[in-house]
Parts: sequence; C-alpha cells; structure tokens
Amino acid sequence: MPSQEEAIPVYIDTTKASIARVYDAFLNGKDNYEIDREVLRRVQQVAPEASQLAWDNRDFLIRATRFIASQTGITQFLDCGSGLPTAENTHQVAQRLQPEAKVVYVDNDPVVLAHGRALLEENEQTHFTAADIFQPEEILANEVVRKYLDFSEPIALFQFGTLHHYDGERAPSDIMKAYVDALPSGSYVGLTHFYDPGTEEYSELARRMEDMFVHSPMGSGRFRTMDEIASMFPGLELVAPGLVRCVDWWPDGPRVKPLDPVQHCIIGAVGRKP
Repeated sequence: MPSQEEAIPVYIDTTKASIARVYDAFLNGKDNYEIDREVLRRVQQVAPEASQLAWDNRDFLIRATRFIASQTGITQFLDCGSGLPTAENTHQVAQRLQPEAKVVYVDNDPVVLAHGRALLEENEQTHFTAADIFQPEEILANEVVRKYLDFSEPIALFQFGTLHHYDGERAPSDIMKAYVDALPSGSYVGLTHFYDPGTEEYSELARRMEDMFVHSPMGSGRFRTMDEIASMFPGLELVAPGLVRCVDWWPDGPRVKPLDPVQHCIIGAVGRKP
C-alpha cells in the first residue's frame, strides 16, 4: 500500500510501472511509486550500479543541449519523451545560453501530465503536449508542435532514452526516418539508446539487464546493437566523436576513475541533417 506521501491521482495505474517514473527512481527522484522502485531493484540484482544508466543519459542530454544552443545557432527544440521534471531539463540548459530558445516537450505518460506540466511551462518559450512519440506523423502534425516550432528553420530533435522502450512492429529506424525527413536542412538530432556491445563481458551484462527490464512491471528496455542504433540516424552527419558511449561524448573533464560496467551499455550521438 502506498504511504500518505505517495498520494496517487485516481487515473494513474500503479499496477504497472511507468517509464517516466522508473527513470525518476533511477535518478533518486521523488515522483515514483513502489512498483517503479521494484524495477530498479530488479535491475540492480544483475547490475548494482544500474542507476548510472539514467545519469549517463541525463548528462548526455545536458551536454548535447549545451552544444546545440551554443554552437549551432538553433533556437528550436523538440524533446520527445520529456519525462518528469528534474534538474537541468532541456529548456533550462538551452534558455540559459539562448534566452529566446523555444522548447516543446512531448510525452503521453499520465504522471508526467499530472506532475510535469506546471513545472515545465516555466515561461512563454516552453510548451508541453501529450502525444505518442512513437507515432511521428502524429507528432509532426500536432497542433502545439506546429504552433510553436517553425519547420522552415532548423530544429533540434531529441530522442533521449526513448526508443529502447519501443518494441512494436514498425522498425525504430523507420520511426526516426519519418522524423528526419520532416526536418529542414541544418537541423540536429540527438539520440541515446541502451546498447549491447557484442563483447563477451558486456554483452552478457546487457542481456541480463534487458531480461530484467522486459520481465519487470515496466515491460520494456531493449539493448540493441551498434548497427541497429546507427540506423536510427538516417542520412545524418554525426558530430565527432560519432556514436559512442554516452560518457565519452564530450565529457566535461578528464576521467579519473574507471567506468562502471553498465556505462559500456548506453550509447548516443548527435547528427546534423545536410
């Protein structure tokens, strides 16, 4: 039974873990329930440092947003799968460098709608819409997206930590192609994904974590190969150093301690549309 501190909105189903709430639990946040923390505990059975997956993903988002806002001149951001508000969201990073930057967040998780809207809509440049990010045609025609983003000018599209939770009939590469095809020249795409390194040591770890994720109350979390993830950047020119471990993409300083094993199992890249 939930404690009094875990008051549950009546329309939120706590019999199944929520992707957004599980990430919140991985980041040691407060917007999660016991069912979500159960996912974290299960994954920690095979990877005690599993929460580092979420931190590497979050840190990548911060660095990629900072790069785009400071180096490319882009002031429009479409963040798919925004998740729950936490420190250093896309709009906070972008607008610190480009105060005029517009950010549209997309998510259809009820708990994000319940807890996130007020915090995300901090100013007139930040907006939120509820939609299925795995339906690109729906997103690209969305009223809020079209109202606040100008598709005649370059846009930064983010899919951070999202597509490894997709396991439908449509290929993830096809989903991303639909998005990329709609972006104007000069746009950038940032994406991170759970990764199976294909090596004896880390591939076994990836598969154990995948088994825990998929058979947990959340029911999703695929660790795909380098080729599978690379196919999600169709026709894009990858910014150096390319598709690499998240922790290796323009780190903020020198590394003075060895990587945790799970840090070999999440990769990302930023690509530019010619």
